[in-house]
Amino acid sequence: MKEGLQAAKLKAHLMCQPLAFHTPDCGKQGFIDLPEFPFGLEPRIATRWDIQKYARKAYDLGIRFIGGCCGFEPYHIRAIAEELAPERGFLPEASEKHGNWGDNLSMHTKPWVRARARKEYWENLKPASGRPYCPCMSKPDGWGVTKGAKELMQQKEATTEQQLKELFQKKKF
Repeated sequence: MKEGLQAAKLKAHLMCQPLAFHTPDCGKQGFIDLPEFPFGLEPRIATRWDIQKYARKAYDLGIRFIGGCCGFEPYHIRAIAEELAPERGFLPEASEKHGNWGDNLSMHTKPWVRARARKEYWENLKPASGRPYCPCMSKPDGWGVTKGAKELMQQKEATTEQQLKELFQKKKF
């Protein structure tokens, strides 16, 4: 997009507002088609380190307004602010309470935890979900409806028991 703006000799403020979930297995409509949507997405949450890397890449691409959407937590916003502190000229408030990239872990009583007090460790960590029977990917729900389909129209009245029964028949667990 940036190259297209430059080629057209247009100036624009670029912004991004990503989800804080890893969703490589979602379909065309995005994460709303995942079976975990909306109440089971927590195992997919991005780490603060994922968001720091994202913020750096976005900034390097010329994006100056970087925020967050669904799944973002205060520690994600802090990660953006801390990553971009050199450009901003200051750290966010209360950053003195913890070291960047786990620096303060160097004071931990356990040596294996002290060994994690470095950027390289957290940048390269591939966190596990901790859920022993959890699949690594989901299969998006294939309802076959897209924008404009009557099933996607919001009705004014509450969904009836009969309508719910019909929906339940479409998806078997």
